[in-house]
Amino acid sequence: MIKFSIFKIPVQVLPWFWVTLVLVGGGHADGRQDFLKLLLFMIAGFISILVHELGHALTAKHFGNRVEIVLEAFGGYAAYSGGPMSRPRSFIITAAGPAIQILLGAAAFLFLRTFPAISPSAIIFVKTLYSISFFWAILNLLPVLPLDGGQLLQAVLGPKRLRITLLISMSVAIIAAILVWSGTGSFLFPIFLGMFAYQSYKALREMSYR
Repeated sequence: MIKFSIFKIPVQVLPWFWVTLVLVGGGHADGRQDFLKLLLFMIAGFISILVHELGHALTAKHFGNRVEIVLEAFGGYAAYSGGPMSRPRSFIITAAGPAIQILLGAAAFLFLRTFPAISPSAIIFVKTLYSISFFWAILNLLPVLPLDGGQLLQAVLGPKRLRITLLISMSVAIIAAILVWSGTGSFLFPIFLGMFAYQSYKALREMSYR
């Protein structure tokens, strides 16, 4: 486990975070060039996901919360507590993560357009940084719990419409899993989307028993 602080916010990076990046980045490196690409992917992934969680954490800290960041398998989370929390504040804190990550991706894209004559390794790194940033932000904005998009939907609809939120979450997760699998042939993200769909289904069943 790696521990450090940034902007006075404690950060923990668990071992499974790196394992996940290796799996998503290709899973193996046969030669020196493949190993370099995998290493650059891991660094870009670390920066992009950390920036995403910093968006949540810094916004929550602004509202008077105690915050910490944990990077774990398939992403991470910003934990916060102590400050008064309303639905608008919850919405803003949740939206800050993908918003700043999209800005990071846009900055990387503009950097590459402005300075195209950088080294081949730098080009790979910057392309990977904006690709990860845009993909992760868009994935997180799907209205699927517990992703950011699902939490935004929950903040908008409120606790009285939780059943609608769960129905939307389950439906979108199933559709997105099918589309990702049919479009890429990858099982990794569809498996997680399927897990999210099941979690929403399970929550719906528990509500019906009350």
